[in-house]
Amino acid sequence: MTLYPVSSGKPAPVVVVCPGGGYRERASHEGEPIARWLNGIGIAAVVLDYRVAPYKHPVPLGDAQRAIRKVRLHAEEWGFDANRVGILGFSAGGHLASSVGTHYDKGKEDSDDPIDRHSCRPDLMVLCYPVITLGSFTHSGSLLNLLGENPAPALLYMLSNETQITKDTPPTFLWHTADDPVVPVENSLMFASQLSLNKIPFELHVFESGAHGLGLAEGSPEVRAWSEVCGRWLKKQGF
Repeated sequence: MTLYPVSSGKPAPVVVVCPGGGYRERASHEGEPIARWLNGIGIAAVVLDYRVAPYKHPVPLGDAQRAIRKVRLHAEEWGFDANRVGILGFSAGGHLASSVGTHYDKGKEDSDDPIDRHSCRPDLMVLCYPVITLGSFTHSGSLLNLLGENPAPALLYMLSNETQITKDTPPTFLWHTADDPVVPVENSLMFASQLSLNKIPFELHVFESGAHGLGLAEGSPEVRAWSEVCGRWLKKQGF
């Protein structure tokens, strides 16, 4: 966990950032630059170097859940607001972020580990060209690195996060490009559809064209607008 605090004189909202990389690596342009952008709009950030291959599920999910808990435990010390903790992820990091947002608990009050006493439910999610499903529209490399060959159908279903949305799923911002050649846009569309059915507040932006893995998309005048509209959405959510 690399911390990027902001100096505001009061507890700041914070977002845990999960870079993409197909559960094989962590893309640097989806880490620190994103934290700096969040700092620029008054939001603290924590870039998470979650474990990737050869580690498999449930290790990355456990890392991200523990990061949320740890942020809440140390919120006062680090200048964060424990009641405004979000998660943001790109590509496979988006799968991890959406996993945290659909697989969580309120903590175990009687745990010997003070970290585990805290909730790992994020207060919101930002999902950027995310891998969501492990079905027909999945990214095969992420699936292989996370679950290996021939995973059990029940595990595929459990981690196809569009199937795990409930009335308690956090508000979500999603963006994708319609012609993403690596992670099909259907991933974001399916997640948004289920959010809608469950009446979860969400915002979805699909840009007509753009490569996968754009990060802040500074070289794409149209797509780079995502950070501006996302910033407005975050403010609307109280971040």
